[in-house]
Amino acid sequence: MSELTQTPPIVWITGAGGLIGHALCCRAACNSTPRELVPLRRADLDLLDISGIVERFQREKPAAVVHCAALSKNPACTANPDLAFDVNVLATQVLADMCSKAGSQLVFLSTDLVFDGQKGAYTESDAVNPLSVYAETKVLAEAVVLRHPRHLVLRLSLNGGRSPSGDRGFNEEICQAWAMGKVLDLFIDEFRCPMSANVTADAIWELVDRKASGLYHLCGSERVSRHRIGELLAMLHPGLSPQIVAGSIRDYKGPPRAPDTSMNCDKVEPLLSFRLPRFSEWLETHGCSEF
Repeated sequence: MSELTQTPPIVWITGAGGLIGHALCCRAACNSTPRELVPLRRADLDLLDISGIVERFQREKPAAVVHCAALSKNPACTANPDLAFDVNVLATQVLADMCSKAGSQLVFLSTDLVFDGQKGAYTESDAVNPLSVYAETKVLAEAVVLRHPRHLVLRLSLNGGRSPSGDRGFNEEICQAWAMGKVLDLFIDEFRCPMSANVTADAIWELVDRKASGLYHLCGSERVSRHRIGELLAMLHPGLSPQIVAGSIRDYKGPPRAPDTSMNCDKVEPLLSFRLPRFSEWLETHGCSEF
């Protein structure tokens, strides 16, 4: 009698047309765990169509959902907070409830912008204080997801790389501006912990395999200013004739900005097979191929 073959579990990737969703699909082959990926782009899954989400989930019965899709641009969220709530919170709640009932795993991607940036080196136990509509919706969605003990929330910082649309990574936005001849005013006193989307994807797959749950910070291990990020990218792209001005967040007159949302990743690193990289060192080795 022939041995029965087991069907690989179905894993949904929402937001598969974005930077991290695309990286997850590409990097899945680097992970040895067999799985049937279902990449879901905006045309495949409308997050405003709740009945459509429920119907497809019940039909396909994914064993895990990595929820990357979101309304993530601050201006769009500020201009339409109701839409931001529906996309970022309500749709997440539906997925969380469906996964909980089915015994499936949900991985929700959040942001370092849940913090107000007054402290830096934030740990998972630090209090949140979002300064934007986008960040507020992420705080609400985190609470929804964490009500279910098997689910996982990952707070990310800036992610870079190559997205299908060519404009989702922070590096792509900067390089597009240089290509248009713009001079970028980049703050010397605003700090993040940037990382390659490919590294983020590798870490997510390892955490999925470990069935990790709860809240974790996942970002690069180096606290870097916006200005320094620009300098590092300028060295990679001299052909764009990059121009940078060293600005200060103290002179900024726009909506509130968090000056230092750097995060501590000590909690997640023991669950990974690799060390989270320093951005400047990572760029020296991999930058030309991915950035």
